Amino acid sequence: MATEKQTILSGWGNYPKANSYVIIPSGVTDLQASVLNKQVIARGLGRSYADQAIHTNRKVCICTRLHHFLSWDETEGILECEAGTSLEEIIRTFAPRGWMPMICPGTKFVTIGGAIANDIHGKAHHCDGSFVNCVISFTILLADGTITTASREINSDLFLANFGGLGLLGIILTAKIRLRKVETTYFRQQSVKVDNLDEMLAALEQYKDYNYSVAWIDPLATGKKLGSGVLTVGNAASLKELPHPLKKEPLKIHHLSKLNVPFFLPNITLNNVTVRLLNKMIGTVQNSNKTFVHYEKFFFPLDMINNWNKGYGKRGFIQYQFVIPEEKGRSNLNQIMERIASSGCTPFLNVFKKMGEGQGVMSFPFKGYTLAIDFPVTKGLRNFTRELDQLVVGAGGRIYLGKDAMLDKATFRQMYPRYEEWLAVKAKYDPDNKFSSDLSTRLGLQV
Repeated sequence: MATEKQTILSGWGNYPKANSYVIIPSGVTDLQASVLNKQVIARGLGRSYADQAIHTNRKVCICTRLHHFLSWDETEGILECEAGTSLEEIIRTFAPRGWMPMICPGTKFVTIGGAIANDIHGKAHHCDGSFVNCVISFTILLADGTITTASREINSDLFLANFGGLGLLGIILTAKIRLRKVETTYFRQQSVKVDNLDEMLAALEQYKDYNYSVAWIDPLATGKKLGSGVLTVGNAASLKELPHPLKKEPLKIHHLSKLNVPFFLPNITLNNVTVRLLNKMIGTVQNSNKTFVHYEKFFFPLDMINNWNKGYGKRGFIQYQFVIPEEKGRSNLNQIMERIASSGCTPFLNVFKKMGEGQGVMSFPFKGYTLAIDFPVTKGLRNFTRELDQLVVGAGGRIYLGKDAMLDKATFRQMYPRYEEWLAVKAKYDPDNKFSSDLSTRLGLQV
């Protein structure tokens, strides 16, 4: 059995922190032994932002040693792998063969188990949906120590409830996923500068036929400039349209970055003055006239800097992501964005886009507008997020549990009206709440 080690854990936002008992199992036998005594939560590469994969004074299983490829069907593009396998490992191995993950979030350093638990999504959600759409089946270690298979045909309730289920129904062991065939690892993109929210929403509609679409907005802009920013749209580049220099290595893969933030920067580094300057720089970079870009810059720009989360200082930060319906979207976005800009909570990096139809019992996305924005943890932040929560609820929206750090149980239930359906699945497969986390305690995701 793997050795337990007491340590302080946090998510990517370095907030909140919890004393946990960590084990790093080397195989299924270790995992089974862990499940059979005491509560536990699985953890991958730690890219959930807050308390999704920590548990105060309880056990946390870091599953990154379980990262082997098990089978590959090149005819169908179906990969079977252990759930500790990362998107980075998949890209590095299969991109040179002309295959890429179907769904890519903002970082490649996420495991397949984490991708399922959070039902990750990316710039093409309006076309491709979320991660559930590329998963054929998975095997899962249940609370009684047994291993079972789940798919749309077998144990379908367990299958669907795990997408957005935050690892609270069991530990995913293996998964069969479908990859996408590509001719190149480049994208043909176009950047569109917009001056206000009306222009941004019009541009999203005008360029809706592009498969990939994402925008950056100036989070401190108000009044007539509210919603100003840059929309970037793109499609996968075919081999014939690549410029000649890029055709020499059309399936080029990334190099692991040597850039690093080696220590926590002083909290004072990010303030309203520096954020205004940095936002101007980001706006200039986003408004690029470069037509063809590598997937690394297109999908994963922040992966270029290791440990970039330390830039927020030891206080940590949260990423607040919400989605609201298109109906009355402009007026609701106007209200929420104005409040963010005037909050004094130093809003920084953000992503704005449209989402497609939602899926799953506890999955975050549904058709509408989504904004994800970072806030350093400050004294008034919790009260401010409570206010934002009510604005989002009033607009008929919800926030992404895979990034949430501060939501309360009552508001969660307003945002996720199918929670009772999910709890019924929890009661069926984990009646003693063996799979638990600080988030599940906070939001009442227990039976």
